[in-house]
Order: sequence, then structure tokens, then C-alpha cells
Amino acid sequence: MTTYRPEKADELIQTAKAMVAPGKGILAIDESNGTCNKRFEAVGIEPTEQKRREYRELLLTTPNLEEYVSGAILYDETIRQTTGDGKSFIDVMRERGQVVGIKVDTGAKPLAGSDGEKVTEGLDGLRERLAEYYEMGARFAKWRAVIAIDTAKGLPTRGCIEANAHALARYAALCQEAGVVPIIEPEVLIDGDHDITTCERVTEEELNEVFRQLYHQNVMLEGVILKTSMVISGKGASNRAGVDEVADRTVETLRRTVPAALGGVVFLSGGQGVEESTAHLNAMHVRHADRLPWPLTFSYARAIQGPALNYWKGEPGNVAEAQQRALTRAKYNGLASLGKYSEDMESA
Repeated sequence: MTTYRPEKADELIQTAKAMVAPGKGILAIDESNGTCNKRFEAVGIEPTEQKRREYRELLLTTPNLEEYVSGAILYDETIRQTTGDGKSFIDVMRERGQVVGIKVDTGAKPLAGSDGEKVTEGLDGLRERLAEYYEMGARFAKWRAVIAIDTAKGLPTRGCIEANAHALARYAALCQEAGVVPIIEPEVLIDGDHDITTCERVTEEELNEVFRQLYHQNVMLEGVILKTSMVISGKGASNRAGVDEVADRTVETLRRTVPAALGGVVFLSGGQGVEESTAHLNAMHVRHADRLPWPLTFSYARAIQGPALNYWKGEPGNVAEAQQRALTRAKYNGLASLGKYSEDMESA
């Protein structure tokens, strides 16, 4: 797609390959403090920095997690934290052979001139922040854009799609300049009552624009990971598409829009149920494994964290079982990324 090669091109390519190694995916624990606190309050955990640190330690020190999780996306607070005995989370991950990632956008803000749409901010000062994170040990970053579907309002608008795609591409170029692999995350939100055909149309338009903008910003695709939502019915749809249709439409949409040179594709769970997101990923491999030109795996947050958080509830005595629950979800998703998951495992 481009002949431009960043100074650290070989390092970027090797990092991207490690992130989507066979049977592994990426754990997303990059929630902002506010979002994390809300999830804590929902299950009765005190929303403090100490509890956030304990929770991230629980996840990152889960025994054998590295067998299914290649790396984790951290938040700025988390990348600076340590375990209870003083070891940095960065060192915990490095010793397990995992890649350290960092969320670098500053959130989705209202898009001026639009009725309810958002554009993600955070480009100001990003070059300097990336240099600091690279020095700390981060080797990939993440930037999330959100695209809402509202057919009554005519959303998304072309302006929203273009604004977010342009920001993703500028962010990606700055990442590669710093030797950091960019995860680009253009998420089509599952909120709404739209059908799967509408989601497919919007996803195709959005991804086409994202890769057009990456080309214009001289981004090397081999050193990029796409984190995308699945082609799926809105949560409020009256007749939601089944697992096989989601798998088929998602793969077809990606094959139409995503260049084969890309370093890899990972999915966000995006409001899906824990088991639902695993089943969808598995079906894509069972039905289309020989048609995928790039590695296709997961980068889940709540779909891995959820069972652990709900059991832990901030209690030290619950840590071991909570870790086992996180490991189980990571294992099932690792198997799904190989087409080897079965729903019968859930009742075993």
C-alpha cells in the first residue's frame, strides 16, 4: 500500500507478529479511572486508586495467563503502578514474554456541527507522550474512535467517519515514528435497534475510509493492528442475527476492506455477552480459516475481565478463584482464535 518504511520498521513488524501469535490475543485493561470506578461501584468495590491497583495486579499476575494472552493494553495510571511487593507491572509482563501496550487517546468528545456524534481527541502532545511510553517499555498503543448508528438521525454522517479516520491515521503515523505499533480501533457501536445489514454497510464505509487515510499518512500496514467491532445486529434489534451469520458477514466485510498486508486483526467484544463473543470468534475460524489473509484473534476487556471482577468484589480471599475465572475466559478465547472452542466447554 505504501513504499515508506519507518526507521524501526523491522521492530514494528516483529512486535505486531508477537501481538497476534497463534492461539493468543490481547487483554484490554485500559479503562479510564472513571469507567473502572463505575464498574467497581456496580459490584460493591470501593472506587479508589489502591483497589484499581489491586485489580490490575490480580489480572496481570494470573498464573499461566501468558499462554493465551500475548500482551495487555494499560492505562496511564496502570503503566506506572507496581505489585504489592514493588515489582512494576511492566516488569511482570516482560518476564512473562508479554508485550506492553498503552492507551493514548484522551477520549471521544462531541463532534462540532453534528447531532450526537463524537470525535476522539489526543493528538496534541502525542509525539512526546509516545517517546516517554517507549522509554518506559511500551511497544504498542491504542486509539479508539466511536461510530454511532441512528437511522432516524441519518447517523453516522460522512463528516464523522472522515474526522475519526483522519485522527486514527495521524495517530498511527506518530506511533510508528516512535517505534510503537498502533492498534487502530474504529468501533461501530452495538447500541441501537439497527439490523445487521445496516451495521455491515456502516462498517464497510468506515474501514474503507480508515485505510484510505492510513495510505495518505504513509503508515506501514505490516506494523499495524486493526481492532474492530464485529458485523452484528444492534442490541435492540427485533430479530438479531445468529452466530453463523455474524461470522460470515464479519469475515466478508473484512475481506472486502482490509488489505492483506495488515499485521493482524483483533476484535473488541463491544457489548456482547461473554460466551457470545467467544462463539462468534470461533465460528469465523471454523467457517473461514482458509480464507483469512491476516491473523484474526481477540482483544477483549469485559469478555475476559467480567467473571473475574464479579467474583473478586475487592476481597483478598477471592483472588485465586477470580484469577482462575479470568484464565478460563482467556483460554476459551485462545481456543476460539484457532477454531477449537466448543460451547460444551462452558458446562464442563
